Amino acid sequence: MHGFKKLLMAAAGLAALAAPAAAQRPLRIVTSTTDLADLASEVCGNRCTVVHISEGYQDPHFVEAKPSFILQLRNADVFAFVGLELEVGWMPLLVDGARNPKVRPGGTGYLDVSQAIRVLDRPGGSVDRSQGDVHAAGNPHYWLDPENGRRIARLFRDRFSQLAPADAPTFARNYAAWEARLNAAERGWAGQIAQIRGKPVVAWHTSWRYFAEYNGMNIVGFMEPKPGVPPSPSHLAGLIATIRRTGAKVIVMEPYYDRRTADFVSQRTGIKVLVLPPSVGGVRSITDYIQLMQYDVSQLAAAVR
Repeated sequence: MHGFKKLLMAAAGLAALAAPAAAQRPLRIVTSTTDLADLASEVCGNRCTVVHISEGYQDPHFVEAKPSFILQLRNADVFAFVGLELEVGWMPLLVDGARNPKVRPGGTGYLDVSQAIRVLDRPGGSVDRSQGDVHAAGNPHYWLDPENGRRIARLFRDRFSQLAPADAPTFARNYAAWEARLNAAERGWAGQIAQIRGKPVVAWHTSWRYFAEYNGMNIVGFMEPKPGVPPSPSHLAGLIATIRRTGAKVIVMEPYYDRRTADFVSQRTGIKVLVLPPSVGGVRSITDYIQLMQYDVSQLAAAVR
C-alpha cells in the first residue's frame, strides 16, 4: 500500500508539471487574410503562431480551398475571419473539412471579426444576384479604416485573453504598444489626410468605401455599375461625363483587377489610374497593417494634388 501511495504521488507530481506546460503552449491562430494575421501577431507576440489563408495580392472573395488549409484549421485554436460573406465561396469547405469543433460555429475559436465593426452599406430589403456582388450583411472591406483596425486588435486581445488567461497581461501590453504606434503614425500622415479630404475620385469597387469614410475622399462614381459587374459601354460613357463634370483626378483600384478599362477611361479624360494594395502583402514591401495604411494614404495624397 505504501508503494502504491508513492506511485500516486509521483503521478500527481508529473501531472502538476505537465499542466503548466500545456497551459503555456502558444495559441495556434489561423486567419482568412493577411491583415487579420498581422493584427493577431501584434497582439499575441511570441505567445501565438499565426498563419493566413488568402494572400494580400489575391481577391479574398476567390481563394482555392487547398488541403493544406484544412490541415492548418484542424490544429487551430482560433480561426479569425472577416465575415459578412467575404469568404463565403471557400470558407465552409475548409471549416467542414477540418473537423475541429473549436473553429466551427459556436466553438471557442470561431471568431467572426465583423462583430466588432460598425458596418457600412447594409442593403435594405431583399438581395439577389441582379444587384451584383452585394453582401446581404453589409460591406466586408472594413479593415481599411484604422479605427476598425483598433476594434479588430481589441477583439483579438479580449478573445485571446479568454483562451489563455495567463497570457492576458502580455496581450494587453502588446495591444497598447501597437495602438501607440498607430496613433503616432496617424499624427504623421494627418497632413496628407487634409490634402485628400473632399477631393473627387473614382473607385473601381465598393471596397474603398471604408477608406473614403476615413480619409474624406469623395467617391463620385464606381467603375463597376454594380459590385462585381463589369462596366458596359453606356456605364463608361456616363462615368466619363461624371469625371469631366466633377474634375476627378484619380481612379483607385486593386491590383487583381484588369486595368485595361481604367486605362481606356484615363486616355479619354486624363484621369490617373492609381493601383493601391487593399491588404498587407499586396505590395511586397508592405509587411504590416500600419505600413499598409501609410502607403495607401501617401499614394492617394500624391495622386489628388
